[in-house]
Amino acid sequence: QVQLVESGGGLVQAGGSLRLSCAASGRTSSQIVMGWFRQAPGKEREFVGAVNWSGSTTRYADSVKGRFAISRDIAKSTMTLQMNRLEPEDTAVYSCAAGGFSTRWSQSRDYDYWGQGTQVTVSS
Repeated sequence: QVQLVESGGGLVQAGGSLRLSCAASGRTSSQIVMGWFRQAPGKEREFVGAVNWSGSTTRYADSVKGRFAISRDIAKSTMTLQMNRLEPEDTAVYSCAAGGFSTRWSQSRDYDYWGQGTQVTVSS
C-alpha cells in the first residue's frame, strides 16, 4: 500500500500563486509515476501533470503549460505542484496519484493510489 497526503490548497486571487505538496509513504518501490489531477464541480476529473519517480521527466496538460511546474524531492518522498498565474478556471479539488509500470500518465483510471484531495479556489 501507498499513502498519499496533499497539502497547500487555499484561496488566491487571479494572477496569484499557490504551491501544493504530496507526501508519499508506504511501499513506494513499485511506483514509477506521480501525477496531479483536478476536478471542478460538475466536471470530470482532468489531468494536470505528472512526473516520473526520479523527477527527470515531466508532462503537462496544455491548459497549464508554462504556468504550472511539477518537481520531486526524492529524499523527502514528496511531489510539488507550483501553480503560477492562476485563473478562476483553475478552481478545483486537486489530487495527487501514484502509478506503476503500466500507467498511462494522463489517464486517471491507470493510477493505483490517490490522496484525499485539496481545494484550490481562484477568485476573479
